[in-house]
Amino acid sequence: MADYRNDFLDLAASCGVLRFGDFTLKSGRRSPYFFNLGAVSSGLALRRLAQCYVALLDASGVEFDLLFGPAYKGIPLAAAVATVLAEDGRDVAFAYNRKEAKDHGEGGSLVGAPLEGRVAIIDDILTAGTAIRESIRLIRAAGATPVTALLAFDRMERGQRELSAVQELEQEQNIAVHCIANLDQLADWLAVSGNPAQQQAIAAYRAEFGVITSA
Repeated sequence: MADYRNDFLDLAASCGVLRFGDFTLKSGRRSPYFFNLGAVSSGLALRRLAQCYVALLDASGVEFDLLFGPAYKGIPLAAAVATVLAEDGRDVAFAYNRKEAKDHGEGGSLVGAPLEGRVAIIDDILTAGTAIRESIRLIRAAGATPVTALLAFDRMERGQRELSAVQELEQEQNIAVHCIANLDQLADWLAVSGNPAQQQAIAAYRAEFGVITSA
């Protein structure tokens, strides 16, 4: 497993982003684990997380001109990734959207750099995909091109059909989605740092709800 994936899972466990137990998801499924990227709440942790996104971006080989963070969780992610890139000598502009358009001052729903060129969307975890789909619509409406969506974690489980939420987004929007880590990689990480009960619970959940997808 790539070092940045291990770093990310180590960070997720240490910050409480990744928790194990018995959780009821929005889908109604009972999951043996839960992922909440909002638990990254310190400057050092956010910088470590942004470094993982940058490593993913570099590994993807995607060429881009602008970062875009969907409201709300994507906003600090895009800003933090831009900061880490700047530390590496790459000054990349970023933009984000408001949930509700502003009707005074500069107005509108977009903040930051103009949406131009090739855009990489930075977000946390794909559930229904509403925020990313809205981001893609805004980017295309501005005349720019969304080239990829970068996510923290892929649960790799079926949605309403046989495809996962990530697979559905890729097919529907014709955009590549890259994730720092996914459920298979979590299982590999647990084989080293977890316990047998957690490994068995993840394996059972994967067998019941999982889909086959690329890493």
